[in-house]
Amino acid sequence: MFTNKDVAYGNTTLPKGVRSGYAENINGLTVHFLEAGFEEKGRPCVLLLHGFPEMAYCWRKQLLPLANAGFHVVAPDQRGYGRTTGWDADYDGDVGSFRLYNLVKDTLALVFALGHRSVAAVVGHDFGSPVAAYCSLIRPDVFRSLVLLSSPFAGVPSQPFDTAGKLPTNTLSRKTDVYADLARLEVPRKHYQHYYSSPQANVDMLNCRQGLKDFFRAYFHFKSADWLENKPYPLTSWSAAELEKLPRYYVMDLDKTMPETVAPAMPSPSTIQDCGWLDDSELGVYCQEYERNGFQGGLQWYRCSNNPQYVSDLKVFSGRTIDVPSYYIGGAADWGTHQAPGAFESMQASSCTQIMGVSIVAGAGHWVQQEQPTITNSLLINFLGQNS
Repeated sequence: MFTNKDVAYGNTTLPKGVRSGYAENINGLTVHFLEAGFEEKGRPCVLLLHGFPEMAYCWRKQLLPLANAGFHVVAPDQRGYGRTTGWDADYDGDVGSFRLYNLVKDTLALVFALGHRSVAAVVGHDFGSPVAAYCSLIRPDVFRSLVLLSSPFAGVPSQPFDTAGKLPTNTLSRKTDVYADLARLEVPRKHYQHYYSSPQANVDMLNCRQGLKDFFRAYFHFKSADWLENKPYPLTSWSAAELEKLPRYYVMDLDKTMPETVAPAMPSPSTIQDCGWLDDSELGVYCQEYERNGFQGGLQWYRCSNNPQYVSDLKVFSGRTIDVPSYYIGGAADWGTHQAPGAFESMQASSCTQIMGVSIVAGAGHWVQQEQPTITNSLLINFLGQNS
């Protein structure tokens, strides 16, 4: 069996030409990253930022193709994930270090530590998408173009305007309103981000009844194009009546854990055998790393996104837009494009002023770069060729 001795995980699944690296003193972290195209100095850099529940490994099918196109390709395990260390795994620990602004600081420090003054593009998938977006919004001189996968950028939280001398409006969080409304539905529901912010979520997933391997298999399958019920469409509002139309992995039954939610979607043995985009050896890498670390590091990101204090901090950028060339890639079977009503439309209309296009990839769900790597790589290389 082939073994790549240059990587910290995925030794039998990551090809020669991909290696692990470590960067110390990165905003308090020692960051582990996978890289390709490192042999030749001076290449433009492409930075790949993963989401949840993933790690740098989710870009395994992009590293060499982008390197072969002439780039130094770097995919870090972000704060809370994989082999990156220095973060607090305690639920009651340093939650604020996982706020978006600090994740941008992590990313900027890594770029500079690698000897790059700028990157040709920052590419983010899932929860990596808002990190990438804020990188380009805050430091467009460094992050000179942007690609978002599976999670559109709706824009910066707005700062109230022209309010002096007027009666105050209700400042109760829309999320809080909706969470309560979801619980009052005829079939009581809860939003997955609310669940992910709870103390029990990490324990539920790490110690689930079906075992970590079957949990991951069902979770990845449920959100992919292989689950044929994924037929997304735009929702009209951030309301319980609209959000309950989302699949159960986004708006869960109130009394169920995430492992219990995804268990009915466990694919058959023949479907698993035919899953060319995530075979058992690849799935095993995710299991190995999450058995080591648990889920809490990634879950802290959701806690920050649900904390009004940390969301309010981003209002300092109110009125700013992303003004670098940008691009969106989503799967045709991915509800992620529409899970936040209006975000996909706002991204194109106002939030990204130089959006170069949108590609919705057939035969892909939420894991578009893993499910359809050839098409995704072609789209990325074409965009980079026009803007790097």
